[in-house]
Amino acid sequence: MAPDSVKIPKISLTERLFGLFLRLVAVSSFWFGLNYWAMLIGFSFGGGGRFDLLPVPWRVAATALAVVYPVAALGLWLLVSWGPVIWVVAAGAELVMFGVYPQIFGAKPLIVMLHAAVAVTFVLFRAAIFYQRVRQARAARIDLP
Repeated sequence: MAPDSVKIPKISLTERLFGLFLRLVAVSSFWFGLNYWAMLIGFSFGGGGRFDLLPVPWRVAATALAVVYPVAALGLWLLVSWGPVIWVVAAGAELVMFGVYPQIFGAKPLIVMLHAAVAVTFVLFRAAIFYQRVRQARAARIDLP
C-alpha cells in the first residue's frame, strides 16, 4: 500500500447508531405509508376508509401521506440528506392533522408524541455527531499555534 494513499475515516459508534435509528424510522415510515394506502383502497376499516367515502380533508391528507411516507422511508433507508427532510414534511402534516385539527381528523396523541420523540432524538444525535466532529478537528490541530 502506498504511504500517500487516502485514509478513510472510521465511522464512530454514534454515527452507526444514528444510521440504525434512521433505518428504524424508515421502517415505521413505510408502515405508515402502507396503512394510508390500505385505508384508501378499502383494505382497512372494513372498507369505510375508501377514497370515495372519505370527506375532502381526509382525501387530501391521506392521499398526500400515502405518497410522502414511502418516499421518506426510501430516503431514510438510504441515509441520504433528503430523507429526514421528507419525513419532517410527513410528520409535520400529521402533527397538524391530529394536533391542530382534532375536530376534523380526530385526536391521536400517541402519534403526536411519537413524532415529537423521533424529532428530539434526531436533533440529539445530530448534536452529538457535531460535537464529536468538533472535538476531532481540535485534536487534529493541537500542534498548530
